Amino acid sequence: MNNRPRRLMFGTLIGSLALLSGLALVDSQRHARIVEDIAHAGDQVSAYQEAVYLAAREMSLLRATAADPRSPERFQVLGLDTEAYRATLRIAELNPEVTTVVQRQIHLRQAIIWFLTMLDQGKVAEARETLETAIAPTYRRNAAKLLELRNRYQKEYDERVAAARHDSRRLLVAGIFTFVLSLIVLALFVWTTRAHRRQVETMATTDMLTGLPNRVAFTEHLQRALSAARPDRTAPGVTVLTVNINGFRHVNDQLGPHVGDRLLAEAGRRLSTVVRDTDMVARTGGDEFAIMLRDLDPTRAEDVAARLREAFDEPFRLDDVTVDLEISIGAATAADGDDVSTLLGNADSALHDAKEQHDGFRRFTGQSGQDSTDRLTLLGDLRRALTDTSQFTLHYQPKIGLGGTGGVIGVEALARWHHPERGPVPPGQFVPVLETTSLIHPFTERVLTIALQQARQWLDDGLRIPVAVNLSTRSLLDESFPDRLAALLASTGVPGELLGIEITEHTVMSDPSTTIEALNRVRALGVRTSIDDFGTGYSSMTYLKLLPVDELKIDRSFVADMVTDPSSRALVASSVDLAHNLGLTVVAEGVEDAATADALAALGCDIAQGYHFARPLPAADLFQTQRG
Repeated sequence: MNNRPRRLMFGTLIGSLALLSGLALVDSQRHARIVEDIAHAGDQVSAYQEAVYLAAREMSLLRATAADPRSPERFQVLGLDTEAYRATLRIAELNPEVTTVVQRQIHLRQAIIWFLTMLDQGKVAEARETLETAIAPTYRRNAAKLLELRNRYQKEYDERVAAARHDSRRLLVAGIFTFVLSLIVLALFVWTTRAHRRQVETMATTDMLTGLPNRVAFTEHLQRALSAARPDRTAPGVTVLTVNINGFRHVNDQLGPHVGDRLLAEAGRRLSTVVRDTDMVARTGGDEFAIMLRDLDPTRAEDVAARLREAFDEPFRLDDVTVDLEISIGAATAADGDDVSTLLGNADSALHDAKEQHDGFRRFTGQSGQDSTDRLTLLGDLRRALTDTSQFTLHYQPKIGLGGTGGVIGVEALARWHHPERGPVPPGQFVPVLETTSLIHPFTERVLTIALQQARQWLDDGLRIPVAVNLSTRSLLDESFPDRLAALLASTGVPGELLGIEITEHTVMSDPSTTIEALNRVRALGVRTSIDDFGTGYSSMTYLKLLPVDELKIDRSFVADMVTDPSSRALVASSVDLAHNLGLTVVAEGVEDAATADALAALGCDIAQGYHFARPLPAADLFQTQRG
């Protein structure tokens, strides 16, 4: 039953109960009035009964006295007459019809006094005649009237008692019905409360988008699986796979969240169809899923991972758009003593390795665990280093023009990290770690700030030296980057043409449309742009033609042996021709000797950099070289 009918039924029962309760209150008040009326009628009947009895008793005493004037009853006559008179007054207060009876009773009192006086005087015959002619007829009339009124009120009393009994039975039935209805409402309330609690618990443990369990439910089930007692006390036979959808962010940004949501829902369905009912698939956040496999054979993870990747071979058809996506998978099998956080951390570490190596699947090993620990330690050190302005510095490697005088026409800024305990840390160790976290943004801003401040210093010294800075994919694709770059240029007072940014082919191909838009915004500031490590990726010629770049840098792997390897020389020559045909400047990296420099010059290469000319130097040393 869904919520709306349940609320309607519950509301109807509550309304009915409230109405019945109100009616019961009204009936109770009416019944109370009936009881009061019965009590009043009973008082009237009792008063008339008493008056009739006293009148009959008084008449009996008078006759006994007339029969025997010396009888002791004669002394009771006046007292009884007084009681009868008072009883008559009481019923007169209840009913105006008794006024005549009261008047007659007053005349009777006088007649009785005269009757007793004649007896005292010995006039027995006259007294008896008075009794029969004056007193007895009046008593009969009064008694008849009192009996008539008593019978009338007795009838009303009986009718009210019968009505009260009927009303009591009706109230009893209504009370039973109200009680039963109250029990039904109470039971419904308890049921609704439990259903609501179950619904809340379900919502708290279910991902509303995919219908799969969420991270909370997954960790609870994983905890129970790890805690399950095993007779042989060996490993619990649990393997966790963490799954990440490659390229989901691009789809979500370019096609909109509604398409991204549909993609996630379909991805969750595909993942669920691969595993067994005893396994568990959950969405743990964003485009990340987790799978718990219950199997004593850890190698089953490889089979499941293969089927998972096959499930994504079929394109996603979303509205009028067809999307091809792949997944990366990390696997970790529980060992003795592993808890939830350890197992999930191991699986995430394997997933990170799979994404970094672009091989789709990785299983956690002891070495990868150590690497993960080292990475976390390094990440903590990097976070602290970014709050210390002294740990990061820049060295500058000159770019030498191969035509004309062969002078320095620019420099490339290269980051250096001096760890307070470990000493110098090579960029190849810490830059990849930064690029996997949001720390890359403050690091990029730190490098740009130092580079622009140095360019400003050189300008103040009369030297116009363009500075090139390598930019990560995450930094370039950050929407706020062009605005922050503009703010840095403005704050340092450095013209845009004295700054260059270098991006890799991988950056271009990861999101071409966003890259083109970002580069256009950067070039609008006057900043030069360059493709670094050209030849190591798979750049589309179409995108290369459309890219708003000024410079193409040939990777050192082709330059290093171009003198001795004809294939490398041919690749360098074709790259130079391609770049010139597109109107780009060509820079060759990794020039180690004069022969290579001469060969590049012969091919028409514009600029070279490498150890043959200079190693990366601190700014002060480079400045002294230029002054010399």
